[in-house]
Order: sequence, then C-alpha cells, then structure tokens
Amino acid sequence: MLQEIFYWIFNMSITAALTGALILLVRLIKRIPRRISVFLWGIPFLRMVVPFGLDSPYSLMSLLSRITTKTVVVFQPTEGIEFSFINSVMAANSYFPITYKAKVFEDIFGVSSVIWVIVALAIFLMLEVLYITTMKEVKDATFLTRMPEVKDAAHLRGRIYYSEKVISPAVYGIVNPKIILPMSYKEQDNALVILHEETHIRSFDNLWRIVAFAVAAVHWFNPLSWIFLKCFLTDLELACDERVLSKLGEARAKEYALSLLESRKSTTVFASAFGGAKIRTRIENILSFKKMTWASLMVFIALAGVIFYVLLTNAG
Repeated sequence: MLQEIFYWIFNMSITAALTGALILLVRLIKRIPRRISVFLWGIPFLRMVVPFGLDSPYSLMSLLSRITTKTVVVFQPTEGIEFSFINSVMAANSYFPITYKAKVFEDIFGVSSVIWVIVALAIFLMLEVLYITTMKEVKDATFLTRMPEVKDAAHLRGRIYYSEKVISPAVYGIVNPKIILPMSYKEQDNALVILHEETHIRSFDNLWRIVAFAVAAVHWFNPLSWIFLKCFLTDLELACDERVLSKLGEARAKEYALSLLESRKSTTVFASAFGGAKIRTRIENILSFKKMTWASLMVFIALAGVIFYVLLTNAG
C-alpha cells in the first residue's frame, strides 16, 4: 500500500515540477500583478495534492502525452468526461493494484517509499516543534491598550501586542491570529505596519503558509518543491503589499516604502512578517505599483483562468 502511494506521489511530483517551472516563467512577466500571480502557485501545489484531473484535449499534458507521459483513467461519468491519473514513470503493467514491469522497479519503489515516509514524518515533526516554539516565544507579549488610527480596525481589538522577543512586526497564529510588534515600536506610529498585518489576517496568509510547508514536506525529495515554496512565500508578501497600496493609493507608496525600510527582516517560518521577503524586491514592487482598472483586472483573471485550465487538466 505504501509503495503504491509513493508511486503516485512520485508521478504527481513530476507533473508539479513541470507546471511549477512554467509558473516561474509566467512570474517573470512584471506586468502581471502579484495579487494575480500568487494564485497561480495553486497549480503546482494542487498537482502535488490531487492525484487525478479532468481530461481535456486542450491540456498541456495532451501535447506531452505524445512524447513521454500517459494517463490512467479512473472515472468516466459520461462519454465525453473522464478523470485520470498522470503516469510519467510508466514502470507498471497494471495499476489497481500496481504490477511492475520488472522486479527491479518493485524493489526501487519499495525501498524508496520507506525512506520517503520516514523523512516526511521527520520534517513534519520538526515543523510542529518549530511552530510550538514560535508560539511560546510570544506567549508573554504585552496587550496594546490604545488602538491605532487604522481604518476598519475595530475587529483588531484584543489582537495587537508588544514583545521583546520579536525583531519585526508579524502575525502569529491561525485560528486566533495576533499582531505582535517589537517593544521598540511602542513609541512610534504603527498605522501602516498594522494595516499590512491586518491584510495578512484578512487573506488567511498564515494558513496558506502552513499548507505550503506541509505540501513541500510531502514532496521533500523534489528540489523544485522547495524553490516553489520560497517563490510562493515571496509572492505572498508582495501580494499583501499590493493589497495595502490598493487601499492607501499610489500617492502614499513612498511613505509605505519608508515604513518598510525601518523594519528588520524576520526569519520566522510560521508568521507573516512586515519585514519578510527581500526588502529590495518589495521596495521596487511598491514604488512601481499601479492601481488596476476593472478592464485590466478582467484581462488578468481571464489569463489566470486559461493558465489554470491548460495546466490543471490531463491529456484527453
């Protein structure tokens, strides 16, 4: 059973690597806002999580199936609709259960599956310890009694704290997230900082961070999964900056950039930090920010929809 699971995980990882590499190329198009491109990372991550997909003649996999991959149909509700697994390894004669073409393939996947699950569990354990340690560090944070002048900040009451153990403002937690500010921020205006963190809370960014780390842990053997994770976390911060600027307006972009420069970079894995990601990249993105028109928004959404359809469907 474990061997069969790893066989399909391995196949899923190959497909995710291909789609993720294409997202890396799309990401280089600077005209596409990060608020849009950050959603495109859902394609390789879904490829890593969901083993099957809808078949389509317009899928990128239809082109590749002529060269290297094939599909294994798992469900066909109607004549024109099929769901299938992508099989890039093609090391088996039959699949439910798997019978390998040669004994050597069975031995390789048998040993590899054991190594895979041991390392994956070790990574999950390490992430859990890191999460618990991180949350304990801010357990004794001091509650902020005076609310800042932030628009629609009423729902933040009881969520803003100061702590001597953090070096950068960040959102900690998922179910009941808290904004933790360094103690050195106590005597300064933190309205823009808190607006940034509030945007992280509204976007459930801490949840997406943990999901992304969990998916990468399952596919730890694929080096591209860690590259995708790093790029996704960077885009998450850049997208947050753009959402903040869409509220502030382009006129306050320089003010927002200056407040970012005053913060220090955080290395906390499970917190959305105001100083996270490369500062230079974020400053450049902030200063070049242009508010989207409704027409451009519709064009970008349509483009993202086409990319999702082409890359998430299987060969038909």
